[in-house]
Amino acid sequence: MDEVKKESGATGLPQEKRQLNADTVAGDQSAVQENLEKYDTESRYRRPDGFWGKAIKLICIVFSLFQFYTAGFGVLPAQIQRPLHVFFTFVLIFLLYPSFASFSRKTMHWLDVLLAALAGSTMIYLVVNYEAILYRGGLPTTLDLIFGALAILFTFEAARRIVGLPIVLVALAFVLYAHFGKIMPGFLAHRGFSWTRIVNHMYLTTEGILGSPVGVSSTFVFMFILFGAFLNKTGLGKFFIDLALAAAGHQAGGPAKVAVISSAFFGTISGSSVANTVTTGTFTIPLMKSIGYLPHFAGAVEAASSTGGQLMPPIMGAAAFIMSDFIGVPYITIAIAAVLPALLYYMAVFIMIHMEAKRLGLRGLPKEQLPNTKKIFLAGGHLLIPLFVIVYMLIKGYTPLKAAFYSILWTVAVAMCRKNTRMKLSDIIAAFDEGARSSLGVAAACACAGLVIGSVTLTGIGLKLANGIVSLAGGHLFFTLVLTMITSILLGMGLPTTAKYIVLASMAAPAIQKFGVPVLAAHMFIFYYGIIADLTPPVALAAYAGAGIAGANPMRTGFTALRLAVAGFLIPYFFVYSPELLMINASVANTTVPVVTAILGTVLLSFAAAGYWLRNLNLFERAVIFAASLLLIQPGWMTDVIGAGVGVAMYLLQKMTLKNRA
Repeated sequence: MDEVKKESGATGLPQEKRQLNADTVAGDQSAVQENLEKYDTESRYRRPDGFWGKAIKLICIVFSLFQFYTAGFGVLPAQIQRPLHVFFTFVLIFLLYPSFASFSRKTMHWLDVLLAALAGSTMIYLVVNYEAILYRGGLPTTLDLIFGALAILFTFEAARRIVGLPIVLVALAFVLYAHFGKIMPGFLAHRGFSWTRIVNHMYLTTEGILGSPVGVSSTFVFMFILFGAFLNKTGLGKFFIDLALAAAGHQAGGPAKVAVISSAFFGTISGSSVANTVTTGTFTIPLMKSIGYLPHFAGAVEAASSTGGQLMPPIMGAAAFIMSDFIGVPYITIAIAAVLPALLYYMAVFIMIHMEAKRLGLRGLPKEQLPNTKKIFLAGGHLLIPLFVIVYMLIKGYTPLKAAFYSILWTVAVAMCRKNTRMKLSDIIAAFDEGARSSLGVAAACACAGLVIGSVTLTGIGLKLANGIVSLAGGHLFFTLVLTMITSILLGMGLPTTAKYIVLASMAAPAIQKFGVPVLAAHMFIFYYGIIADLTPPVALAAYAGAGIAGANPMRTGFTALRLAVAGFLIPYFFVYSPELLMINASVANTTVPVVTAILGTVLLSFAAAGYWLRNLNLFERAVIFAASLLLIQPGWMTDVIGAGVGVAMYLLQKMTLKNRA
């Protein structure tokens, strides 16, 4: 234990008798922003003073007001709504994100102004010539093709600046495949398409840049991001952290449990793994280190906890909204389906943290230093009302667009009820500003992924790859799932969750569905692994952000976070084999057993991964318990009974050995 404290730099619990809360521990916002910029490309934007600073802020506010107005009073036709959405996205990305790293982020460069104007003009051209393009009926003019070629190039460049080069390379590969199909080997070969046909398809139709991903981004996604920005401005994030501190801070390894609970809460209003890690980690990681957790473990706990935030309804990752559009089911159906898998994930992380605390003998924080639950609810409990409102409206059949619109109005109204949460005009303006900035990464990823979708619809490669995956897996569902999981994790090393989901939804989901797996389960499987990839080294951005705050080795933190989230790698198999866990055709009779076995399997898997139950487990015991958890995944009363029986036997064995030692 002394070695643990020595490495962590901890000298024990804080000596001050003052009460701990998010304000007293989190530190200044500059530290949060610094860590965000280090690990999140979307946060590395310009902050110019003077004219350009005011101009960019004004454009952001107008962008949000445009989206807010169309959400409340009627979305424009797709051929106008989507280009205007991408217009604002292009202009802001080229103004906010410098062309080269050598360009200053405090002043504006003429090249970026020029590129912003040119990129924006490619979308304004579509709006101005909306009717003429429709009347031409797929017969583009030379000017159409010039603007189309520029739009494709600017889409690549915008994605490179804010998302990163990997997504550009993936999209470029698909576009080149559409043209050079004749020289491709085997089943990948096709007749190939001319550049004129490709540009026309990608620019002048709603199948390419302005395809369904941008359609979702320009409606549901933007409004939910804006809703999250308003909730954050009311202080709901601080409320969640204080509530988690009061609930779990006094328990064994309390600060680590605070990280899990606060990240789960915070995930309900934020769909970014890195942002969740930095925002809550600035508070929780120093607390974890203060009671004896090693720096790399503290960073890993926060990363694993924050990554699960994208699974937490009602505001999940942007890919969930795209899934709704792709498979044609209401968003509330996806949110309800995500509840149990998200709870299983957090339960597994919580158990592993508890086991680690028991193994190290770590205690919690003194109760007198923790905030009072009653006072927390009295001060900020009313801020939860908008979350209940949006869930109620979605259940009642309102579109996500209308639900988000009215929930934003409710957020402002509810915040006004108490002086400590009241939003001033400057707060409302800041929420509109931040909402627009937060949407840019998703919008750019969706536009770039639209080129992938356009190539798939043009060439039919999706079905070919699906057949290829099934053939490679030997016609077995399990091996198809394993191949899909590996592909998702590999793509996850360079693509954001939204782009990963779009690519795999076009190729891998059809392969899974060939085995009779419900469409929602197949797409949730892909969605889940796209999120978990944020913890997978060598590119584990959430883990690296946690390591940066903790002052730990990034790779060691990444692999530790991977171990903590190991249950997340098996949970998707649970709901593929037992779709009732996603509330698909669910009833009390057919859901009870799968839920119970899923919980038991997750618990046993957590013990095996942690290497501790009632006592330290040896390698053989861990292997046996792991095997029992796998048996509980496979539906069937025989495997369930054997798995549960092995679990009970291992429990009794540990009790016996502890009794003998005593």
